[in-house]
Amino acid sequence: MTTDDVYYYEPAKGHGLPHDPFNAIIGPRPIGWVSTKGKDGSVNLAPYSFFNAFNYIPPIIGFSSNGAKDSLRNVRETGELVWNLVTRPVAEQMNQSSAAVAYGTNEIELSGLTTLPSRHVAPPRVAESPVHFECKVTEIVQLKSHTGVLVSTWLVLAEVIAVHIAKHMLKDGIFDTFNAGIVLRAGGLSAYAEIKPDSRFDMVRP
Repeated sequence: MTTDDVYYYEPAKGHGLPHDPFNAIIGPRPIGWVSTKGKDGSVNLAPYSFFNAFNYIPPIIGFSSNGAKDSLRNVRETGELVWNLVTRPVAEQMNQSSAAVAYGTNEIELSGLTTLPSRHVAPPRVAESPVHFECKVTEIVQLKSHTGVLVSTWLVLAEVIAVHIAKHMLKDGIFDTFNAGIVLRAGGLSAYAEIKPDSRFDMVRP
C-alpha cells in the first residue's frame, strides 16, 4: 500500500470527511446503559457509547461522560451506579433514554420502562434488561490532552459488586453471548449493530 492509497489526517487539524471516522473505526462498541440516583432522589438513565470493562478481579467497568451530564453529577454525589445490558428488544427504549431533558426527569419512566430494586446500591435496575451490574465508583478522572490541557470529559470507573443475570441467558451455565441479542453502538449518527450467532468465529491463543 502506497501513500496514495491512504487517507491521512491529524485530528487537531480536522478530518475533512463528512463524519468523524474515529467512532466508526473504534466499533462497534458496548453500550454503557447507566442508571444513577442523586442525593435528592432523582433517578437518571442514560446510554454511553464510550464504555467497556477494564479489569477482571475485582471486576471494574467504566464509561466516559462527554460533558458534565446528569449521570456524572449523580455518581459524584452518591458513588453508585447500575449498568444495564442493552439487547435488541429494549434498543428503542435505550435510544429514547438518551433524550436531552431537565435534571430530575426520570428517563426510565420517560422511556416506558419499569424498575427493579438493587440489593446493594440505591439506583434502580431496568426491569426489561436481562443483565445488571450493581457498582460502586472507584475513580472519576477528568481527561486531558497529551499537552496537559483538561477537556470536558470525565472517565468514571466503578467496581462491580453484584451481578444479576436472567437464567434464560445461561446455556449450560455459560452466558450465551451470541444468542443474547446484545446491541452495540456503531459508526455514524444512527448506526447500531446486534451480535448474532453467524458473526462468531473462534481462535485459540498461542
